[in-house]
Amino acid sequence: MTKILIDGVEVDVPPDYSLLQACEAAGAEIPRFCYHERLSVAGNCRMCLVEVKGAPKPVASCAQQVKDQRPGPNGEPPAVITKSPLVKKAREGVMEFLLINHPLDCPICDQGGECDLQDQSLAYGRSATRYDENKRAVEEKHMGPLVKTVMTRCIQCTRCVRFVTEVAGVPEIGATGRGEDMEITTYLEKSLTSELSANVIDLCPVGALTSKPYAFNARPWELKKTESVDVMDALGSNIRIDVRGDEVLRVLPRVNEEINEEWISDKTRYCVDGLKRQRLDRPYVRRGGKLVAVTWDEALTATAQALRAAPDRIGAIAGDLACAESMKATLDLLRGLGVKNTDCRADGQAIGVGPRQGWLFNATILGIEDADVILLIGANPRVEAAVLNARLRKVWLRGAVRIGVIGERVDLTYGYDHLGAGPQSLNELAKGGDFFDALKGAKKPLIIVGSGALARPDGAQVLRAAGRLAAAVGVVKPEENWNGWSVLHTAASRVGGLDLGFLPGDGGLDAAGMVKAANEGRLDTLFLLGADDGPLPERGKATVVYLGSHGDAGAHIADIILPGAAYAEKSATWVNTEGRVQYGRRAAYPKGDAREDWSILRALSAVMGRTLPYDSLVALRAKMIADHPTFGAVDYAPGGADATSFNPAVLGAEGAVSNEPFRSPVRDFYFTNAIARASRTMAECSKAAGATSAAHVAAE
Repeated sequence: MTKILIDGVEVDVPPDYSLLQACEAAGAEIPRFCYHERLSVAGNCRMCLVEVKGAPKPVASCAQQVKDQRPGPNGEPPAVITKSPLVKKAREGVMEFLLINHPLDCPICDQGGECDLQDQSLAYGRSATRYDENKRAVEEKHMGPLVKTVMTRCIQCTRCVRFVTEVAGVPEIGATGRGEDMEITTYLEKSLTSELSANVIDLCPVGALTSKPYAFNARPWELKKTESVDVMDALGSNIRIDVRGDEVLRVLPRVNEEINEEWISDKTRYCVDGLKRQRLDRPYVRRGGKLVAVTWDEALTATAQALRAAPDRIGAIAGDLACAESMKATLDLLRGLGVKNTDCRADGQAIGVGPRQGWLFNATILGIEDADVILLIGANPRVEAAVLNARLRKVWLRGAVRIGVIGERVDLTYGYDHLGAGPQSLNELAKGGDFFDALKGAKKPLIIVGSGALARPDGAQVLRAAGRLAAAVGVVKPEENWNGWSVLHTAASRVGGLDLGFLPGDGGLDAAGMVKAANEGRLDTLFLLGADDGPLPERGKATVVYLGSHGDAGAHIADIILPGAAYAEKSATWVNTEGRVQYGRRAAYPKGDAREDWSILRALSAVMGRTLPYDSLVALRAKMIADHPTFGAVDYAPGGADATSFNPAVLGAEGAVSNEPFRSPVRDFYFTNAIARASRTMAECSKAAGATSAAHVAAE
């Protein structure tokens, strides 16, 4: 630690701290535009000027480190002054220059009320301008369907340039020209293709980059803000949902260093318009081949009648957006009826048997930063978990990690060793070689197994092969409290369903088996809990009851539709891929006659004469925690806590594997669930991405 005087107060800070960080540690507020703690230092806005005793002029505090400051003549600690008349005059001068060409359009700017330039000009600027010349104007730039540009407002802080280059890993924004002619633009006026591109909106300190779908919709003080959890993938990114009336207008990230830092994917941010399209807002029953709107009493009575079939002729499949409460209520109701045909693995993943560590991301998302060798098996984190992919790139940029991939050869935004395409390559790696030696010699090796390796007919056999490799290289190291065996899920509901035991009972059918049995007439009733992805039975082969929020694939084949609430319309429990239990909170109310899923199931149980033992969310959660204690450990990722008792070599099943290469189940990043498929914004993004991938330059 190094001593330094900040406005006369002595503080101890690490020597590699910048003066700006040291001032903040001492409680002094330093204005800034270009500086951001997660980006490299640019030092080009000069707003963070401070006075350093002995320096001939004010210095940029973001670009000066504490260890580089000279002590006083008698060995006194370096002294920094943040509130002197010199600093005040310097900041006023910088602000005056920044505002020279900035247009006075705050009343129509979407950044109004959340603008760093507004706030800092009020706090640190002059009360009047001395600039009488004509202001310059800059043409708007095309950055795709998500980012709206008004580049005349740009102050060239280059935050957006550094983000897409350093964090997103898709360097598509840069600066052209010099001096007054400098402009920030995309190369060749192309759309941004990064799955994280819209984070530049949060980073922009002025109104140059704003949200195109949200343009002119609302002011921040009109919105009700609710902290919740994202369900577009299995990471459980922390978000804030902003609502006006009963309409969700936008989603913003919340800071959580252990999960998403302060980033979210474009799908998380912009699929919210799908919450008001193709909604199921009233119960339906199919009569004469057509779905007819009915009352709740009629729908529940029809559902109760359908569930009075023999237990072995009833099945239930939970979809990717099912919350833990709805799965628990479904499981309690159906187990009470003697039903054993239940499954939460709609995609057919061969996982869920054995210890809990077998299906968790045991290294934890934050633990990725400690790994020194990483192997990806059948995973494409760029489209399956874009924020996690940014964490992998962050570690790779440090140069302290080696990454290998067995699967598709795709652009992951970082360099890696491509070790093969499928199970045969996995078996070859297990026999030895350069990368095998690197894994075995690593202090904290990390093996990430994706859905592309598990959601296939030989998934159980691939799991056994991957587990044996993990055991052979010593991926579990109790002495380091490290468990590098990590499964990367793609569905928000998956880990919660596995923890609840939403799996086939003794002799029960899995999801694929239920669909086949329904098509063959061996299943009378199939209950779909928001199941839209994966195989579904043909319409008319069995009575299909669909409980969900959107009119997607499951609702199209349903005979009875029970309208449920979307993730933003209910308080629910979600378990992310690392086993972290998190609570999502209701930001808006369900549409029309829709109700929260668990309350529908509670009402259905009463109609059937098998009333569930809870009539409130609190009571349901208490029952869930009592039956499954892991749900009581809120916001806790177990990590390597039980590393001593876990052996990955026993996972999966023995048998031969096919030569079919691993293939990610996510073929279109923007269309992975019913909400995203209902979103017009996601449709525009998918179209733009398709056009970009199809375009070729002359040299190609």
